Amino acid sequence: MYQVIARKYRPQTFAELISQEHVKTTLENAITQRRIAHGYIFSGQRGTGKTTVARIMARCLNCEQGPTATPCGVCASCREIASGSSVDVIEIDAASNRGINEMRELRENVRYRPARDRYKVFIVDEAHQITSEAFNALLKTLEEPPEWVVFLLCTTESHKIPATIASRCQQFSFRSVDFAELVERMEHIAKLEGIEADKETLGVLAAAGEGSVRDSLSALDQAIACCGNTLHADEVRSLLGMFAAQSLEQVASALAAGDARKMLEVVAELEANGRSLQHFSRELARYIRNLLVEKIEGGFTRLIAASPAEQERMLATAAQFREEDLTRYLKLSLDLFRDLQSSLQPRLHLEMGLLRMVHAGRLQPIEEALASLGRPGASAPVPPASPALPSKALAPKASSPKPAPASGGSLRSRLHEALMESKQANLADALEHSELTESGTELVFTTPKMYHLFLKDPAFEAAVKRVMDRPVRITIKVGEPVRTAEPVTTVPAKPDAPLKSEAAGRALEHPEVQKFQELFPGSQVRAVRNLRENEA
Repeated sequence: MYQVIARKYRPQTFAELISQEHVKTTLENAITQRRIAHGYIFSGQRGTGKTTVARIMARCLNCEQGPTATPCGVCASCREIASGSSVDVIEIDAASNRGINEMRELRENVRYRPARDRYKVFIVDEAHQITSEAFNALLKTLEEPPEWVVFLLCTTESHKIPATIASRCQQFSFRSVDFAELVERMEHIAKLEGIEADKETLGVLAAAGEGSVRDSLSALDQAIACCGNTLHADEVRSLLGMFAAQSLEQVASALAAGDARKMLEVVAELEANGRSLQHFSRELARYIRNLLVEKIEGGFTRLIAASPAEQERMLATAAQFREEDLTRYLKLSLDLFRDLQSSLQPRLHLEMGLLRMVHAGRLQPIEEALASLGRPGASAPVPPASPALPSKALAPKASSPKPAPASGGSLRSRLHEALMESKQANLADALEHSELTESGTELVFTTPKMYHLFLKDPAFEAAVKRVMDRPVRITIKVGEPVRTAEPVTTVPAKPDAPLKSEAAGRALEHPEVQKFQELFPGSQVRAVRNLRENEA
């Protein structure tokens, strides 16, 4: 009779067990030193070897050569335990034997010595499903059992084991099996079975198990039944309902290009092929998480359950995005997966979620928008570039130099006019708060400390030289200006009243003011200060 691969290649000794080194070492040392406890709790996710280790432990304790960490495997006890027919190793499924009556029966059974072997071993699977009353009935027996009894409790939810039980047992937490070790194990089994499969195909099968050896081997069994002795990654993905890397890469490409139409085409294709939209959103969240990890790690990493070839493709895709973009996309994809679980219109929700991700890539932080308003040479806030564009595309283009204003008026007024025409209002404001002294070929600007760096800007020096139209040396001093300014003329306005003056009209027509109002709808100009009335 055919035996499934997961059972056929189930480890029979600690040496055959992959991963869980911390468990193997501790139990082997305990058996060798004869420090065997009367109760153990094995916890961890499904398919990580909890029940397998419990059976190996039973063989180690009852082997004719034992207790030994390396059971012989040929004696009657080893063979019966391996086949599940030993009368002194009792396996209990707590999912169906969870009541107080079953525990009372077990307690009565504990009183009798083993029929033949050294220990009477009770392996309780899914132990967390035992009722509280049943645990209470077992409590005293578990605390002080006869010397020939060992309890092995296996559970996937250790937090449901009562503290009174857990405190009387040694606890071992089983970890998810490492991806590379799982692929290596499956490659070994495939060779023994005469199956041809490359690393990528085995990686797909291992990823399907999500760290569970049993689930991955069950997927391998299913793939062999469907595809025969030669397995291909694309066929295996289709069989297991997994999405090909190309489908997820299409989403990443649409995000990089900001292509909303492409996103809608992806959803239409999924719907036409009868694919599960909920499953797709789950795979998408995992894929974006992997891209984020690749972006952070910058190369091959054990944090991603994928073959080296797949990771190389992910790294190339991740290079198109910024880390903050991928973080934002991951949050949106997780929200999308949550919403789809209860959606009555999954296609509508998926389309809306993918479009939201496209628009999220176009957002500009408020800090950048505000900073761009006062940036020297910047005429307007720079729209955020697509993540696919190189970083230099984010830099604003400098305004082309304006010709120097016509001669006439004071040097301060001509310099102020030149700065305003170059749309460098911050430098013009710094000039207004500074004292200007002209001495031959030297200009000395005395300014408060807060404006010192503004006048150090190369754009300010360039404006001065254009206005002077001759070589000049510029000196910037920190100090309070002694120039006496004339009273500042302001044009007050009520919140809803329009400003009525020539200066107010010019100010409201200024491109920078209009762009600021476009950025912040509903904003109002309450007063206008005429800087030209303060000129020396």
